[in-house]
Order: sequence, then structure tokens, then C-alpha cells
Amino acid sequence: MISSALLNNMLSPMVLAFWMGAIATLLRTNFRVPQPVYTAISIYLLLAIGIKGGGELRHAGLLAILLPSLATLLLGIVTPLTSYVIARRLAKLDRINAAALAAHYGSVSAVTFLAAQQFCKSLSVPCEGFMPSLIPLLEVPAIIIALTVVRLRTGGPCSLRTVVHEVVTGPSVLLMISGVVIGFAAGPERLKPIEPFYVSGFPGALVLFLFELGMVAAEELPVLLGQGVRLGIFATMVPLLHGLLGVVAGRIIGLSEGGCGVLGAMAASASYIAAPAAVRIALPEANPSLYLGCSLGITFPFNLTLGIPIYFTFSRMLA
Repeated sequence: MISSALLNNMLSPMVLAFWMGAIATLLRTNFRVPQPVYTAISIYLLLAIGIKGGGELRHAGLLAILLPSLATLLLGIVTPLTSYVIARRLAKLDRINAAALAAHYGSVSAVTFLAAQQFCKSLSVPCEGFMPSLIPLLEVPAIIIALTVVRLRTGGPCSLRTVVHEVVTGPSVLLMISGVVIGFAAGPERLKPIEPFYVSGFPGALVLFLFELGMVAAEELPVLLGQGVRLGIFATMVPLLHGLLGVVAGRIIGLSEGGCGVLGAMAASASYIAAPAAVRIALPEANPSLYLGCSLGITFPFNLTLGIPIYFTFSRMLA
């Protein structure tokens, strides 16, 4: 199972695009996706995630998401705490940088979520349609908890209200919540005219987005190579631990095989959009090369290539 899943994932257009972008940077090419194009694609992907999730949520009903929401909130509490402890004990980081890593690894990568959904489709495995609406429930609490921990320990000057405002009004959470509201309010029938825009065009936009992310991730390699082995172990061990927790949580609340795999990928992912914005305000003394290098330079490609098939294998084994 895992060997065929890995091969299927490695040959997917999204993964191939990521590695081609990374190779382009390592070859020192001058090409980059223009920033306005990259921003427009980011807006499109995040809004489309929310619209699709909101439409499915309207179809399934609010009661169907009650248990998954509670499980996701619990994951949002547990994952930053485990990340903080492991960063302190294993990576030997100080409290500030450990909290910065915890904020990233307790949060969620929307693109990893998208890749997990596409992987689910490629295997023809059913998955609950409301999963996108769970993303803010994992992202916001995790960042707040991680930053609160270090404030309690160090007495940091940044107010909790400032952090909450930054997270909730940040582009990723704001766009996804807006999309969920649009999709839920409109309903599946009224969304049909725009389906070609937010469904059919979605995979192609994701391929271009991942090509650019591959370039960005490759730029972090020199920083990571100078940080030692412990961070590399942290950036692969923590996703595996959180991925297993996510799959188990999904099984306990009765999600489908695909839903458990996607929830595992969500729990295993590390944010590189919302979390960095919040950390820059709350923990300006934290080292960006550490939290961006780990989340984007190691964990993201690990999940994209190996992690997602492993989490779906976990899900099948626990079925």
C-alpha cells in the first residue's frame, strides 16, 4: 500500500511542479513567478477552499461538523504544546524560538491540505466535503496557545488581543472564513454557475503555486544546513507524530478513511502564512530562518512527498 501510494504521489503534477521549482532555484536560474501573479493565485486558492467547504457544509448540515470541530479544536490545543516541548528538549531551542516553532507546527498549511485532498481524489477514496471549514479551527487556537505559553513564561510585551487580531484578520484565515460564509450562504445550487472557476480551474492554479513554493523552499536550504541535525529531526518527527494523532482523532469521531487521512495531513502540516505574520508581531526576537526554514524548507516538502501517503496508510491500517 505505502509503496504504491508514494509512487502515485511522487508522479502527481503538484509534487512534480514543486520539485521542478526547487531544481530551478538550485540551478541558479533568474526566473520567478511575478509577485502579483503569486498573490492573485494565493487569493484564489484560499477563497476557493472556503467556498467549496461552505457549500458542502450547507449540504451536510451544522450537526455533521460538531464532532469534527471539537476534535480539530483539541488538536489545535495539543499540537502546539507537544511542538514546544519537543523543540525545547530535542532541538535545544530557547523559549522564544521554541514558541515560534510551536506556533507554526500547531497551525496548518492550507497548501498541504489541498495536496492531501488531491491525493485523496487520485486514490478515489471518499472524503467529507466540509473538511475545509475545519482549517481556521486548527490554525487560530494553535497560534494563540503557542504564543500565550511563551508570554506566560517570559512576560512578553505583546498583548494577547493584538495576536488574536493579527491571526483572525490575516489574509489566509480571513479569505477562508469569507469563502465559507459565501459558500454556506449561497448553497450548492447557487454555486453551480461558478463551479468551473473554483473547482475546474483549481488543480492548474495549485500546480503553478507549488512551482513557486518549490523555489522559495530551495532558498531556505543554506540556512537549514547550518543549523544542525536536530532541527531536521524535529521537522520530520513532529509531523509524523501529529499526523498519527490527527488520524486517530478522525477515527474516534467516525470520519471516513479519506477524512482521517486529510485530518492527519492537516495536523501534521506547519503554517508558513498565518503563523509567521503573528510571530513577527508577538515574538520579533525569534529567528525567522529557524521557523520558516523548518516549516517551508523541510516539513512542507516532506509532507508533500512522503508524509501524505504515510498518513493515508495510517488511516487504512486503523480502519
